[in-house]
Amino acid sequence: MNPTLLHLLHAFWITTASMVALAGVLSIIPRLGTAGWRVSAAFCREPLLDVVVACFTWLPWVIGASLAGWAGFAGALAGQFVALWAWCLGHEMVFHEAARGPRIVKFHAKAVGRLRNHAALWVTLVALPIFWAIRITQMTLWWTLPVLLDFPAYRQSDWINVSRQKFDGLVGHDLVWCLYCDWMTGVYSLGAEMLRNVESFWCPIRFYEGKKCANCAVDFPDIEKGWVPAGATMSDVVAKMEEMYGDGRREWFGHPARLTVKGKPIDDPSSAAKVLTPTA
Repeated sequence: MNPTLLHLLHAFWITTASMVALAGVLSIIPRLGTAGWRVSAAFCREPLLDVVVACFTWLPWVIGASLAGWAGFAGALAGQFVALWAWCLGHEMVFHEAARGPRIVKFHAKAVGRLRNHAALWVTLVALPIFWAIRITQMTLWWTLPVLLDFPAYRQSDWINVSRQKFDGLVGHDLVWCLYCDWMTGVYSLGAEMLRNVESFWCPIRFYEGKKCANCAVDFPDIEKGWVPAGATMSDVVAKMEEMYGDGRREWFGHPARLTVKGKPIDDPSSAAKVLTPTA
């Protein structure tokens, strides 16, 4: 047999078997009593969640490519697709009652058609390497800004976690894609939180383009609640920076840690237990 084809086939079946086995183990662990539940909970939050997501996404590509070049990469990728299909099918067979009931995938198939819905879902996977680049930056580089500039040191597990597997009736296809979105949304939200600090600290100036201000204010509320007008002067900019950062605080202007009264969050004045500054 052609060596290239042989490498592709080996990468294919090894990846398929590994992915199905890993998914099976992760499904069984929370059913092993209290200890299993605790282990499963740890796998649902970073840093172990990052390991799990890597195993299901880019790690097989790297191993396959490093051992067998493009044939190994292609075989691993094909194996992932088959493993995904096999696990979804098996999960829906086990939970057949939920699979026959109301489902997200059924609504989408009715609304836009099954083929178009699935094609669009696969298109979203193109963004996966981008989200991983963001995640790796969060893990490896963000710590430098708290060290150098006293930026908030966030507890990343508050964002990087998954929990939709607990939703009753979410099975097979729907479960896989909802968990993907669960992880992806956390990565995006944590990245946006970090960028709010970066942008307000270095460039607290509104854009001249009003539409851009309106669009970006969704993720950067300081645009409307603190940044100086586009027609202001540099003296105004420096004055604003002195106002917001002169006391040593480094959170973005509208950060909850700034909105306090005598050490208690104003949205819950009875609670003294909330941490006012983000924890590491």
